[in-house]
Amino acid sequence: MIARVRAGQPEAYAELVRAHTGIALRAAAALGAGPDAEDVVQQAFVKAYCALGRFRDCAAFRPWLLSIVANETRNTVRAAARRTTLAGREAALVGAEPVIPESADPAVATLETERRAALLAALEQLSEEHRLVVTYRYLLEMDERETAEALGWPRGTVKSRLNRALRRLQRLLPEGGAPE
Repeated sequence: MIARVRAGQPEAYAELVRAHTGIALRAAAALGAGPDAEDVVQQAFVKAYCALGRFRDCAAFRPWLLSIVANETRNTVRAAARRTTLAGREAALVGAEPVIPESADPAVATLETERRAALLAALEQLSEEHRLVVTYRYLLEMDERETAEALGWPRGTVKSRLNRALRRLQRLLPEGGAPE
């Protein structure tokens, strides 16, 4: 599809945009873009289009795009000189994808909501690199290779930072609240 875009077929890029908008929005929201997530994703797609000449043919598009989304999110948050609150991030994540089915038992739903809030609060306490690796690997459900590509890190670095981040999360979470 990238070859078609490079050959001047705009409908091919439209297909790429449609295929990756959902994950890009989830990434922007998870990384703190809050209400600016759509603007961040739109700008990331523009930058990706302009940079297609530098895209390696053998690389996967999704991790490459998500690294642009992450950079654009970081730039937007810094330029606005504000930090998104935990509640804002949680609302963005909840809005991106239903977490608890409507038919769930209210007691189970309450427990899941509390666990999610505890996890997001613990994520806030991690360093940026640890928060990024956990977000990409688990919240965005990227495999190890994609996470490494998106972050521009060797796979061994992803493994070691993920291991450290998960150990730190385990210490930060209340008993029984650790992710599985």
